[in-house]
Amino acid sequence: MKIKNVLISQPKPADFEKSPYGEITKKYCLNVDFHKFFKIEGLTSIDFRKENKVRLADNTAVIFTSKHGVDNYFRLAAELRTDIPETMKYFCSSEATAYYLQKYIQYRKRKIFFSTSELHDLVDIIRKHKSEKYLLPCNEEHNPELSDMLDQHKITYAKAVMYRTVAEDMTFLQPDKYDLMIFFSPSGIKSLYKNFPDFKQGEKAVGVFGQTTAATAREAGLTIQIEAPTPTAPSMAKAIEQFLAANAKNK
Repeated sequence: MKIKNVLISQPKPADFEKSPYGEITKKYCLNVDFHKFFKIEGLTSIDFRKENKVRLADNTAVIFTSKHGVDNYFRLAAELRTDIPETMKYFCSSEATAYYLQKYIQYRKRKIFFSTSELHDLVDIIRKHKSEKYLLPCNEEHNPELSDMLDQHKITYAKAVMYRTVAEDMTFLQPDKYDLMIFFSPSGIKSLYKNFPDFKQGEKAVGVFGQTTAATAREAGLTIQIEAPTPTAPSMAKAIEQFLAANAKNK
């Protein structure tokens, strides 16, 4: 399989030359294009009220799984003129998301908890504060894994759809020119087919990151050649490198 032109459905790294993708490009003489296939749009306060039966003032704790959740929670609170008390507790799925809260609150003066690994660790932290009334800001199309775990442990919480994923207009692309296409989310796969309803994989290779992305790709009829993360390839860049190395040996 000849791999020359590669499409990666993410924004181009700020320092591409020093990134893992830059090194791979040089080593294997590739032409790499970066294009994000979708964007995140926050719900208006009117749509939020229509789609949710929750009041932001009713919760005593918030669970954040992404920076999008943080941004849209505080945006909607301002638009709805809801005062967020200093006693509010914040539970985050990662340290990066927790520190992102500094954009909106005085970090050191608030009760903030975060997981350093898997979702079940976050749920274990939440279980230690079972008396709280939790709000879970989420995407219109969200992975139910966390909410399923909260249900299992009988945690009192309310989902609040605050933003949605919208396909970007990618019709300027020429999918047939690429030998390898890389996707990082189900939204990227869906955007591909929205922009190109007649898309056929043919002989081109496809790479995916994450189990849900892989499942969506297979449901769409795609054959996956590269999949990450794995024990030997925790990142997509590493998985691509391994694939290219094996492909070069088979020539």
